Amino acid sequence: MARPLRFILQYFFFLTLGLSACTGTHIEAAEPVEVGMAQRDITPPDGFPMAGYYHERLAEGTIDPLMAKAIVFRQGKTSAALVVCDLIGVTADLASAIRTEAAKASGIPYEAIVVAATHSHTAPDYYKALEAVLKGDRSDAKRSAYIDKLIAEPAAAVADAAKAAAACRLEAGSTAQQTPVSFNRRFVMRDGSVRTWQSYANKETIKAAGPIDPEIGMLMVKSEAGEPLGVVSNFALHLDTVGGSKWSADYPKFVADCVHKKLGPKAISIFATGCCGDINHSDPRATSRNKTDFIGNSLGTTITENLPKLSPVATEGRLDVRHAVVPLPLQECGPDDVKASIEVLKAVDAGKTVDFFDHVKAHKLLMVDQLRHNPPLAADSGHRPFLRTKKWAGIGSAIPTEVHAITLGEDLAIVTLPGEVFVDLGLAIKQASPYRHTIIVELANAVETIYVPTRAAHAGGSYEVLNSTVKPGSGEMLVEAALKLLKESRQGSEAK
Repeated sequence: MARPLRFILQYFFFLTLGLSACTGTHIEAAEPVEVGMAQRDITPPDGFPMAGYYHERLAEGTIDPLMAKAIVFRQGKTSAALVVCDLIGVTADLASAIRTEAAKASGIPYEAIVVAATHSHTAPDYYKALEAVLKGDRSDAKRSAYIDKLIAEPAAAVADAAKAAAACRLEAGSTAQQTPVSFNRRFVMRDGSVRTWQSYANKETIKAAGPIDPEIGMLMVKSEAGEPLGVVSNFALHLDTVGGSKWSADYPKFVADCVHKKLGPKAISIFATGCCGDINHSDPRATSRNKTDFIGNSLGTTITENLPKLSPVATEGRLDVRHAVVPLPLQECGPDDVKASIEVLKAVDAGKTVDFFDHVKAHKLLMVDQLRHNPPLAADSGHRPFLRTKKWAGIGSAIPTEVHAITLGEDLAIVTLPGEVFVDLGLAIKQASPYRHTIIVELANAVETIYVPTRAAHAGGSYEVLNSTVKPGSGEMLVEAALKLLKESRQGSEAK
């Protein structure tokens, strides 16, 4: 599918980027690539806190189970794993714990393991319980037991996939989603401002502030005999379509149902969320939102109808795994910011009406405080941000996020990025990628950035910008890092 150039040109001239710990592994001989897929259940118990909003709600049941789904690539001594979890986000703490256990169980290097989230809002708010367990506090036995499961099962899925890895047939490609299910949720208003969550029923709304990405990326895995083993699909659309107080994987569950109907119940459907920080399911020209089943079935139908059209991937091509640590600069947060944030949260605790954006900003600033300062400036206030961190507590002025590129020959690239990334940034990587098929996966190995807007979006402001912990230009740094890895990988492949 041809991609419009207008989304991309601005990104060829970025600020100079300092990268650290850039690594790549490859083999000399073109041995066939082996691939394995596996999944494990990570559904929490009833009564566990649910994520997604700025108040506590406890789960009252299950609509459909939450899963951790893994795919492993192996060629000689080179290997890589991607495990996608039905979670709202993966903190650096959780990613580190899972990667450590997965590396032990599978033999895949820690640096070559990526843990990503789908961003379901009907998934667990595990941050507080994880922090307690990591600090040795297991006083809440039920919640501690779930944290053990949340670490063990994704790691086991990687180990299972590594054990199942075998010579296979791969097919890849992409298609455009024709039925509208995704919409840019930021709008330019008549006064020149940018606002999130508007509609054209508001006469002050002029136009969408950015594009969407209609492309669905697909990777089909078959046994050597041609038996379908599973599908990796990738689309840029926020997962917040269910609501309520029951566990659900959101619309990817219906995508999986379509895959099972087409390929059989044993086939594994891994849905990896694309760059959708500014994309949701609310049609600004409609009076009601698309429902979960409509979205998932529409995407699932598009995927399954196009599986026969995928192109073979040369499994004798060189598997390459590259990794870069990108230090994203944190926003500022001083004593006055912390004091004002605490006052807002006190008002919330007292049941007073507080502007939603003020509430969001208060939690964001306490998150930045937690990352920048040791101890945090708010340490004695009794108030903490929803998003907790142990690994990066007091880390300083920047957080060491990671970008991965897993590539195969000339045909396939899987790029993973941290945080909720704006769609323009994913489009930029796809357009400039030297690979025939490029899948971009967000929310990988860290969610502490929260949103990652473009530099232009930072100038426009509104919700996503307010709820980002990193400075303008951070998104462009991720794009440049990803393109650097892809270029190096492709040059290395051609050299062989």
